[in-house]
Amino acid sequence: MPGWLIWTLGGLAALGGLLVLAVGGGYLWLRGSIPQIEGQITVAGLEAPVEVRRDSDGLVTIRAENDHDATLALGYVHAQDRLAQMDFMRRMGAGRLSELLGESTADLDRMMRTLGFYRLVEENLRHLSADALRAAEAYTEGVNAFLAEPGGPLPVEFQVLGYTPEPWRPADSLMWGRLMALQLSTNWSDEALRLRLSKHLTPEQIAFLWPPYPDDAPVALGDLAAVQDLDAEPPGRILPWAWAPKDASNSWVISGALTASGKPILANDLHLAPTTPGQWYLVRIETPGHVLAGATAPGVPFLIAGHNGHIAWAFTSTHSDSQDLFVERISKDVPGSYETPEGPWSFEFREETVQIRDADPLRFAVRSTRHGPVVSGLRSQLARALPEGHALALSWPALRSDDLTGDAIYKLNRARDWQGFIDAMRNFHSPHQNILYADRQGTIGFIAPGRLPIRSSSDGRFPVDGWTGSHEWNGEIPFEALPQTVDPPSGRIIVANNKIVPDDFPHLIAADWPNPNRARRIEQLLNGADNYDTGQQMAWQQDVLSLGAESLLPLLLDTPAASERAQRAIEMLSAWDRRMERDRPEPLIYHAWLRAANRALLADELGPEFAAFQRADTDLLGAILTEGESWCDDIETDLREDCDGQLANALEAALDELEDRFGRDMNAWRWGAAHLVRLQHPVLGRVPLIGALFTRSVETGGGSDTLNRGAARLGGSGPGVFENRHGPTFRAIYDLADLDSSLFMITGGQSGNPLSPFYGSLVEAWRDGLYLKLDGQQTEAAHRLLLLPE
Repeated sequence: MPGWLIWTLGGLAALGGLLVLAVGGGYLWLRGSIPQIEGQITVAGLEAPVEVRRDSDGLVTIRAENDHDATLALGYVHAQDRLAQMDFMRRMGAGRLSELLGESTADLDRMMRTLGFYRLVEENLRHLSADALRAAEAYTEGVNAFLAEPGGPLPVEFQVLGYTPEPWRPADSLMWGRLMALQLSTNWSDEALRLRLSKHLTPEQIAFLWPPYPDDAPVALGDLAAVQDLDAEPPGRILPWAWAPKDASNSWVISGALTASGKPILANDLHLAPTTPGQWYLVRIETPGHVLAGATAPGVPFLIAGHNGHIAWAFTSTHSDSQDLFVERISKDVPGSYETPEGPWSFEFREETVQIRDADPLRFAVRSTRHGPVVSGLRSQLARALPEGHALALSWPALRSDDLTGDAIYKLNRARDWQGFIDAMRNFHSPHQNILYADRQGTIGFIAPGRLPIRSSSDGRFPVDGWTGSHEWNGEIPFEALPQTVDPPSGRIIVANNKIVPDDFPHLIAADWPNPNRARRIEQLLNGADNYDTGQQMAWQQDVLSLGAESLLPLLLDTPAASERAQRAIEMLSAWDRRMERDRPEPLIYHAWLRAANRALLADELGPEFAAFQRADTDLLGAILTEGESWCDDIETDLREDCDGQLANALEAALDELEDRFGRDMNAWRWGAAHLVRLQHPVLGRVPLIGALFTRSVETGGGSDTLNRGAARLGGSGPGVFENRHGPTFRAIYDLADLDSSLFMITGGQSGNPLSPFYGSLVEAWRDGLYLKLDGQQTEAAHRLLLLPE
């Protein structure tokens, strides 16, 4: 079940019935919800027997005689281990959480109904190719075969909430892609934030808050000549935190000419909010026709990230700008209309009803314009930022009915060379992603597929007027013109959310790019080694050197100490090697000072929007301290504060906070004590007395800009401050000389059932930088389940 559910289920923790289930006979009865993983089971829909093996970590190998049966078996084992997660995923996208959870999720349901995601995936399904549709139908058969089995109780979430999941539908499997598109498409939240900031900041101040991409930072396709023409033809937040846009993922690929094995090496780690159960499920699938190994997403019938015995691929978020907010002016003369260059047009209306547990239904009308659904009513701060008589509409290619991303992933799973890969990518429509490629023949490559608009004007940073027609989209960037390259002369490609094209690229990909420090660090490591092997890549994925701390600390350390303890803290930070090790005090002091400095320098100017903006942006703080001293003055006082004074006060505030939590001995402080990954079961984990039994917590290192990412929570207060909120939920390393030796790891464990031995069982191995193989051999001596046709 995704991490956002923690946010919504606080009220359920007090349910007295849950305590009864957790003890005595209730516990024994619930153990019956642990799925059968040995013996034989008859499964409707199979054409031939299928063998499902699990090893001691719960890693699954599926052996089937044909693709249909393999996909059906994948649906079956996903349902065995992650049924509640799958059901809540589709309910979230359909705007049906409140049927179970009550009023706490009504706003979220309203958003999903406004975006129309379930209507959308039903339309997307009708556009799938026949092969991809058959796969979705086979997967559905597998899920429903598990649901139809007589026997023990359903997992605890269904018992607590008192319902039985509905049968799975093929359209449900496409919902995960729409939700990931929502999470990985970032621009509309930034546009909305800039709109709100414009009420009390100047355009120059707003521009300062998003520093430009450094001239000397890595650009994935920095040499424009390397961009290939392959065919030679012309808040508050808008979303819950776990689904809010964030920087996501590292990947790099190295040509075989530079490796010890003589074949390419591809490394990838996917950064998302750590949850339990996690977003990924590791599996190997073997049929006479092909092999698949890597990360699947429960609910989805395809391999998302991994290899197929011939090629390997890796994802990172592009942070491109695929969204625009259009300010629509409501017609004063024609009710129910908005203005366009051709005169008033009628809004499209549809009525929605959200059923709410223990409350009256929520009924509302969804309005849409020629630009897309009206979203300004989803959050009150959006409506307040607009002049009276206006509304915000969202344009976004991910809302198109002919999105074929599911079809693209199906074809990606079966591609055997670069051309097959590129052919698959033609239908990868959303979210816009960076995808790295390597194959056994030695080819490496990169493409950023997806639908991106060509704007007639504006750079996508701010909402634009929708009634003049001056900001319309002039189609989309042609597939052949998207950023892409194959076998670059350098023999390596780095994409870690850094800028991917040079300034003279002919199309706008994005006006803003995330901090490039992770890409810089990858470049440093690659430049400092040769004859690359997988052992190096394992060590690099665990690297915790912070380049942000290296650049910012010289500015901070000039601060005059206001106390003896502040002087001691400055001395410790001066001697620190800038590595975010979990057993050291310096990363904790640094982050606490960073957090306090953020508040001291920005909270007064940003006012009510500070909480939505707050981030560990070392480039921004560096810019303030070197060229933006006006930000150091507190506009809420009559005094004229300077940067030295503000930083000194911030350090004192940081040390006060740390002393309150960890005592007065600085040498005893440890980053890991605050920087925990906390994997709490969304239901049982919140029950008094027994909740700790269903929570997996580990101390972690890393920071927001380290390769081993561990983005710390800087907002709010209390013991959760500095917790690790965003990092590598999946790691993989592929040596194309021997794909069966590929290395994998996920955050928590294979099972979502808190009573299973595979629940949260991998969290310490993940933290410690260990890896697992999906070579099919690791399951030979473990659990064997035979699925038999009727």
